[in-house]
Amino acid sequence: MGTVANLVLVGGTEDMLDDLVRNADFLQSLWSRFLPESDITRLNNAEGAPVTVNPLTAKLVSEMLAARAVTDGEYDPTILPKLLAEGYAASRVNPSNITVLPASARWPVEMTGTTIEDNIVTLPIGVTLDSGGIGKGIAADLLASMALERSALGVLAEIGGDVRIGGTPPDGGHWRIDIEDPFVESRSIARVNLIDGAVATSSTLKRTWDNDGRTANHLIDVHTGQSMVSNVVTVSVVAVSAGIAEVITKAGFTRRDFLTWVPSLGAAAFVIYRDGTTAQTVNWKDYS
Repeated sequence: MGTVANLVLVGGTEDMLDDLVRNADFLQSLWSRFLPESDITRLNNAEGAPVTVNPLTAKLVSEMLAARAVTDGEYDPTILPKLLAEGYAASRVNPSNITVLPASARWPVEMTGTTIEDNIVTLPIGVTLDSGGIGKGIAADLLASMALERSALGVLAEIGGDVRIGGTPPDGGHWRIDIEDPFVESRSIARVNLIDGAVATSSTLKRTWDNDGRTANHLIDVHTGQSMVSNVVTVSVVAVSAGIAEVITKAGFTRRDFLTWVPSLGAAAFVIYRDGTTAQTVNWKDYS
């Protein structure tokens, strides 16, 4: 999915770790928009025709629909045409892998009419999906669950900044996840202490490139259809799962009531502004 991953096992084995890596590769093969035979690519090129996909992909699309609803559209899985227009067609990990969309692809577009019946998914003509953020989060959730089901004592699965932890940490106390200072390399600005749960971080400063003389980034503002320009530069969210945490971060760049809204979802958030100041939800202290 155009990113890198880290896996940590407590009380696991080399074979278990190898199996998790194979499963991560399998999820990549299903969900990467950069691979021509992935489920996501086949869906994006189906032009309204039904597509039989892996059950995990059907779950992913269902989660996308739910996430769009719970964030009132601040998370929008159909934003892909605009992301390509901003210059993000090639994978940052392997530039030879390039996303190609059909001529019908457009944004804005309604997902009304999307159907999921067993493992058959039908997208309305014009709808194309970017599995990017939510896919990374759900993949981290799945890998963590697999590790615990295979009798690992503890696990940390991190994919592209989305972290899911569970079970016994290396020191037997809490898992400690540092929030990176986006302005000072190798310096943390906050720390999360968790026994079980997830942390996701999104930033406008990390994945950037030049697009016709202006700096573009991988976050698209759903109100403008262009790269995110916000006083907020980094949003970190603690939630029950990495998939949910990742989705919530997206609203942190544009939603004015973000810091009061997040606790209503059972989550907590930490925000870093362009001037270096920070703010957090009232319940962030429960994890710091």
